[in-house]
Amino acid sequence: MYEAFYNLKRGPFEITPDPSFLFSTKRHNEALAALYYGVRWRKGFVVLTGQVGTGKTLLLRCLLQLLKQSKDVAYAYLFSSRLSPTEFLQYIVSDFGLPSAGKNKGELLFDLCNFVVNRGLKGLTTVLIVDEAHHLSAEALEEVRLLTNLETAEHKLLQIVLVGQPELDDKLDSVKLTQLKQRIAIRSHLEPLDHEETKGYIERRLRLVGANSHAELLFPATTIAAVYRHSRGIPRLINTVCENSLLSAYAKQLSSVTPEIVDEVARDFRLNMVRPAEVEKLAGFDEIDLQRAARILLDLYASMHKTLPRDTEALTVAARVRQA
Repeated sequence: MYEAFYNLKRGPFEITPDPSFLFSTKRHNEALAALYYGVRWRKGFVVLTGQVGTGKTLLLRCLLQLLKQSKDVAYAYLFSSRLSPTEFLQYIVSDFGLPSAGKNKGELLFDLCNFVVNRGLKGLTTVLIVDEAHHLSAEALEEVRLLTNLETAEHKLLQIVLVGQPELDDKLDSVKLTQLKQRIAIRSHLEPLDHEETKGYIERRLRLVGANSHAELLFPATTIAAVYRHSRGIPRLINTVCENSLLSAYAKQLSSVTPEIVDEVARDFRLNMVRPAEVEKLAGFDEIDLQRAARILLDLYASMHKTLPRDTEALTVAARVRQA
């Protein structure tokens, strides 16, 4: 819609995890290197965690691209982890190309072990990758622990990569999963981008789609500061805010995205609302902290009422853009 108006080859802020848009921060580079090293050097058990939207799945897509270049690697990629232990094994066996229909848990384990051991005897690498691993039940994680026992005297036969939100760290740190935790060879954590990284992230995406000379004109420094304030450096939120800001600027036929447009988009997406995690933290505050928080909420409530007509106008423009 807006691509031609801004002389862009394609949309720069799609939320799908496209490896070609990977922004190489130091933390992302280290995490990707850790994943690849853990798999290729057969370390056995690798864990990557990070907040929602920090780029974990994108890193996995990059890892898969690297693994596809190697003919000696076979992998099963599990992206829906709300499964029972038997369903968990069925999915893995099936994704490795083995028959799984009608088989019980014992038969599935037998077939999977034979597959992994036979590949290991040939010097081949076998990988199990589980995205959204924080949803795995304690029973499914116990199956993962048992699978880590597939090894020789020199190295692990099955390489396991678990990727998930910080809740995965909480599960792995629990007493009942101590045996599994002790098997972790490499553990990485992704953090949101800082302000400078957010600036580089936005400008790189714009340049990749053709905004070479006018990238800074399209998103000036003050606008990027507003994007960072509302997104808190989380790449998925940066994409959402920037995409909708471009749509709004296009609807107004503006050559640049202004901080005011970013603020309007943030209100539309309720990014300024107090989040549940922050509310939970209030439980540990003292009386002074609670009074300060109450004043902030009252000020926020008053400011929202003052800007209500402006919000209504922004919502109207957004509605027109979506209908166009």
